[in-house]
Amino acid sequence: MDVNASLPLLGGLSPAEFMRRYWQKKPLLIRAAWPGVKPPLSRAGLFELAGGSGVESRLLSCFDGDWRLRHGPFVRRSIPSTKRPGWTLLVQGLDLHLQQAHDMLSRFRWVPEAQLDDLMISYATDGGGVGPHIDSYDVFLLQVHGRRRWRIGPVADGTLVDGLPVRILKQFEPAEDVVLEPGDMLYLPPLWGHDGIAVGECMTCSIGFKAARASVLARELLMRLADDLDEPDLDPMYREPAQAATDAPGRMPLALQAFAEKALKKVLADPGALQRALGGILSEPKPSVWFEPSLSGLGDEQCANAASIVLDRRSRMVYDDRHVYLNGEAFKAAGTDARLMRKLADDRRLGWSQLEKLSDGARALVDEWCQAGWLHQAGHTGSEGES
Repeated sequence: MDVNASLPLLGGLSPAEFMRRYWQKKPLLIRAAWPGVKPPLSRAGLFELAGGSGVESRLLSCFDGDWRLRHGPFVRRSIPSTKRPGWTLLVQGLDLHLQQAHDMLSRFRWVPEAQLDDLMISYATDGGGVGPHIDSYDVFLLQVHGRRRWRIGPVADGTLVDGLPVRILKQFEPAEDVVLEPGDMLYLPPLWGHDGIAVGECMTCSIGFKAARASVLARELLMRLADDLDEPDLDPMYREPAQAATDAPGRMPLALQAFAEKALKKVLADPGALQRALGGILSEPKPSVWFEPSLSGLGDEQCANAASIVLDRRSRMVYDDRHVYLNGEAFKAAGTDARLMRKLADDRRLGWSQLEKLSDGARALVDEWCQAGWLHQAGHTGSEGES
């Protein structure tokens, strides 16, 4: 993608202009961002999907001022009548289950894959919504069916209403009031207050991004680094032959404190270890994701006759200068192998002629990925471009 080219999805702005002028700075309303857009699935299809055990779904209602939140899966009879106003069904990670939703999410890949999270769909009857709130992440709100009214504005007081199952702002004074028609889109930076209310029956797709908190990321990095430590028999052990007897047995020995500090600094001082840990975290699939192993690999006749291989839509792949990371695992790559692996991460597919340029070791690795269900020959169910 040419990030300097005008993009209708951004109202004629290029991705580079959008990132410079709006990203994490201020909202942007884009009329007719996606002319002729259709919901990635029907209302009946959405209700059926929300009944799946591996699907993250929530049902939020506000009947007579009483807010209630339930988590799926939902049998059809547990979902209120579509004629009853004031309720919302939300399905998270729709891109994991439906290729059409994954394709919609892919239109936003001018933001790094490591930050792109998922596509959520919100179905609401008239007056339905989740109340005025803030999100800690960037979000694009794409109207795909019906109309939704959005009240937005900066939030001076983040106090929440007590005793509710949802995080609703106690005091919210919107600065703007807009109604989105099908194809319209609204971008909101993190911590920007918004309140979406359905005007009749509607569907809205939310394209969300990851918001890494320093404390959470540090904890995950330390856990990954711990898994990557040397074998115990190669580690130096704490020894202090000059240690004297003590009359304060409760005090920690200074030498032991210094030993612990040195051990931690040694781990953190290795930039390669930190990169591997971060790459593993950023490429880790969602907890609910599972892959279907396949007996066929690159040597399989059907796979060999395919025009290309494509990543499974649930696979996450990123890279740095020395490694590629796929589904939480790190692999070293250099030269032609690295160039082609990076292309696979960027384009999410490789042509067969490009595959033939891989080294024997890289071909064997890709073959393992194929058998693990992490990628498929083009045309396979679960591959990108297929439903």
